[in-house]
Amino acid sequence: MQKKVLFVVLLSFMMVTTTSCTTSRSVTDEHDQTDTLEAYNRAMFKFNYEFDKYILKPLAEGYRDITTPYIRRRVNTALANLKEPLYATNNLLQGEFKDSGISLFRFAVNSTLGLAGMYDVAEGWGFPRKQAGFDSTLAKWCVKDGPYLILPIFGPSTPRAAVSLALDSAFNPLYWATYNDANVHDKVTYSYAVVSGVATRESVMDIWNDLERNSVDFYAAMRSAYLQNRGQSGCYNDTESNAQAAYDFDFGVEDEDEIYNEMENQ
Repeated sequence: MQKKVLFVVLLSFMMVTTTSCTTSRSVTDEHDQTDTLEAYNRAMFKFNYEFDKYILKPLAEGYRDITTPYIRRRVNTALANLKEPLYATNNLLQGEFKDSGISLFRFAVNSTLGLAGMYDVAEGWGFPRKQAGFDSTLAKWCVKDGPYLILPIFGPSTPRAAVSLALDSAFNPLYWATYNDANVHDKVTYSYAVVSGVATRESVMDIWNDLERNSVDFYAAMRSAYLQNRGQSGCYNDTESNAQAAYDFDFGVEDEDEIYNEMENQ
């Protein structure tokens, strides 16, 4: 069973090579910003690029061709709803008790009145999403980020982000809802991994293309974008970092609505 769980985690995150720390308002040190593993990272980046070029990107393009923006928004909203238990847990671990309660409330309301999370009813009632993953929790607990690291298939990461991704995946309610039926469990879990990965890749397709088209060194541009996305918030005993504003430049599927609306306005 543990091997199956690990496989699902790998499959899910190999689909999102540019998305590696949703909702991580994390600590970044000058030492961590240096690419001490650049030779290895560039080699792995090339491998991941080829994987995306021949497998992931064609799937995302096909998904875009056969769906409408409305359908894609409903899929992304439903996927985002499945992360509410994760947000509730990490808000609780960070001492944000009110936000934790809001996340649980949102999950209950949107999973029922929102038709399995396809519509964000709670947002309309004045209860916005309170994002928090294990990466932001570990940052609050003063766990250092570590050096920039390209993982095989997974893509841009850091040691802390890599650990956080594995922890985040364990809080998917689909995993626990189907845990006792191995046949259904495998089908649901694998299907979720594929849908989540393809939907995420589609949501960042235009940003990815623009970044690649306008970059002299695509690897360096991707590294810079990733590290800036991680932002700063600091740990509990770091008052200077806590006073700094966090970046909100996330490639997660739950932000696809905002990305799409900005493109429409342009």
